Formats: sequence, C-alpha cells, structure tokens
Amino acid sequence: MSTPTPAAVVVDGYSAGNFYPAAFTAAGARVIHVQSTPELIPTMLAPDLTAYAENIIASDEAELVELLRPYDPVAVIPGQESAVELADRLSEALGVKSNGTALSTARRDKYEMIEALRRAGVRCADQFKSDDAAAVVKWAEDRASWPVVVKPLSSAASDGVFICEAADQVRDAAEHVLSARDIFGRANTEALVQEYLEGTEYVVDTVSSDGHRFASGVWKYEKTLLPSGQNIYNRDILLAPDEEPVPALISYVHEVLDALAVSWGPAHAEVIVTDRGPVLVEIATRLNGQTNPGFQELCLGHDQAGLTARAYTDPDGFARTHGGRVYRKLRSAYSYNTPTTLDGIVAAVDEEAVAAINALPSVFLTSVKYRPGARIRPTTDLLTAALRIYLTSDDDETLVADYEVARRLKDGVYRLEEPVR
Repeated sequence: MSTPTPAAVVVDGYSAGNFYPAAFTAAGARVIHVQSTPELIPTMLAPDLTAYAENIIASDEAELVELLRPYDPVAVIPGQESAVELADRLSEALGVKSNGTALSTARRDKYEMIEALRRAGVRCADQFKSDDAAAVVKWAEDRASWPVVVKPLSSAASDGVFICEAADQVRDAAEHVLSARDIFGRANTEALVQEYLEGTEYVVDTVSSDGHRFASGVWKYEKTLLPSGQNIYNRDILLAPDEEPVPALISYVHEVLDALAVSWGPAHAEVIVTDRGPVLVEIATRLNGQTNPGFQELCLGHDQAGLTARAYTDPDGFARTHGGRVYRKLRSAYSYNTPTTLDGIVAAVDEEAVAAINALPSVFLTSVKYRPGARIRPTTDLLTAALRIYLTSDDDETLVADYEVARRLKDGVYRLEEPVR
C-alpha cells in the first residue's frame, strides 16, 4: 500500500515564499496556498499560484481550519512576515508542527519581541512605543542619548526606519510612521523608538526542526546612511563560520530563538555587534527575503527554503545531518542591492546593460525590479533598491573587481521617459 503524499501549507507565499513550492515538491509534498486577503497585496512580489495544488482564500478562520484539516499537513508556514501569526494559529489549531501562539505576537511585533528578550535575560535594546509622536519625542529627550531609531512595529525591508540625531527629527519620523501604512498595507497605529546600536550589523539565518537548529548562513551588511536618516542596503557579504564574530553571533541568536520559543522553521535575524556584545535589531520567523536557492547552493551547498522543507518533512533526517551544526562557506559571495537616484517613469530596460552585468564572471543573477511603465524613485529602503545582483566566486579578487564593474553599470539599466514640458 502506497504512503499518502504529505501536504504543506504556505500562508501568503509572497517574495521569497515563492521558493517554497519547488522546495516542498522536491521533498515529496503537495503544496497548498492560503491567501489571507481577498485580493493579492500589490506592494509585494506576488505568489505564483500556478505552482500550488490549490489556493484557498481565507475568510472565516475557523472555517479555514476545517478546510485545511483533510489535508493533514506536515507544515503550515508563513510565506512572508505578515503571515507569521496566522500560520501559528492555523498550525496550532490543526495540531501539527508549530511554534505555537503563546509568543506569536513577540515573533512579529518588534516592541514585544525585544521585551520577550528582556524577560528572558537576553541582551537587548532600550525602547519605547506610543501612538503619540510627542510621547516618542519626550522619551528620546528624557533618555538624552543620541542618536535613536524610529520605526514601525511590524513592517519589513527597512520600511519607515529612521536614525534620528535630534528631537525635531524624532518628531518628523514618528509622525511619518504614524501617518503611513506598512509594506503589507496595514496602518501603523504606534511608532517604536529604540536606542541606537553602535556597531556593525550582521544577518544570521537559521532553520529549526523540533528544536534541532542549523545555522544556515551569516552575512555582514554594508549600508549607506542618507541625509534623511534612512540607512539603505548595499552589499551583504558572506562570512566564513570560523570568522569573528560569527561564533558569538550564532550563540546569541540561539538565545534569541529560545526566548521566542522558535522550534520549527526558518528564522532571519539582524544583529548588531556593540561594545556590549551582539544585540538584536529584529528577527523574523520566515525566509531571508534575499534568498535565492541556486545562488545559495553555489556558495553554501544548501538553501534555506530547501532546508525548511526537509525540517518539516524529514525531521529525523534533518536532526542527524544538520541539528546543532553550522554552515560551510564554499565560495565568497555578495548579495548587492543597488541604490539609485533615478526618479521618473521607466521607459525601457536596457537589456544590453543587463547582459553586460550578467556576463561578469562572478555574477550569478541580476534581478531587474522595474519594468517599462513602472515608477522608479530614489532608494530609501530595501524595496526601492533598483536591482539585486547576486555575485559568487572562489577568487576574492575577481569578486571584488566584478562588484566594482557592476556598480558602474547599474545606472545604465533603466531608461526613463522624458518629462512632459
């Protein structure tokens, strides 16, 4: 008698969540999509619904649980950050592998996240939140240690994050946050202000399977601070697992995962190494948004989506081969999010310029974000980076040289419409 095909449920498979169908299919699972909104969210890279066996549009949550129950899923996972809490509720209600709901809010809300660390005795930032910009300003003034960071509670991709050197900047930033929606289309009802963490920022990616954890990659951020106080991405640089401060970062992130009760699935942590040691900026129980399986296979020998699928479909095998272990760096690698000062309507994409970038020996892929007719604006966050270029090589000099050439070529990719006079 044949074994039934297991099912995996992806809730809102936007952005990097698009890599889940192939990963779970390769692991022998049938993949079901849950769409949490009546219409797809327009600000995000939409899920490819053709990659799923079925798309279920959520309305009543209790009804949704009953619709999913016959599939007896091995996993119910968020495809993007806004789906974390719903995925936790569904997995708990279905009685399947789950991080549970007790700390769901702390895994999503950046204020509650840090407070959960504080309660657990994990090193963390000083902070305050309010729905009143004046109260945010007062906290910063009373603290009298500058700069501070103002940001939304539950957005992503550095949306609405401002580094503020004075009270008037805090007021402007808090008012901006409180008057805006996050990248998922939800109104910001409160603004978060935190101490500024002085130091270099890193990414620590992990995958967990019933508490057995694998550190799947550590990258160093290079960012550029704009006059507006927004800190935009440049390069993510892959580090070797024995390179300082990687061991301390991984150890610290294990403490964070314990404090937030993360036993299953991927996590993407941003951590700054201060003079006190590593301190969490934020963590998300989802894939790294810059995940690309083919790229990661080249430089790491695995990818986070594939590891996640195995963590759920073969937990015993995952524990044997990955539990308690760390990644290997096979090749040097950068993920380069190109900033732009272009402002206008894209008339055309110069395919020759794209081809010239892709022809560089280290370039694995150039992801072109804007198509003709799209509005391009100067970069202020990760979403408004003009291109994403993945580079990897076993020769560091070639990698650096190709990165410098890509920097020179990037601004030739988009041609803008002439302004109407």
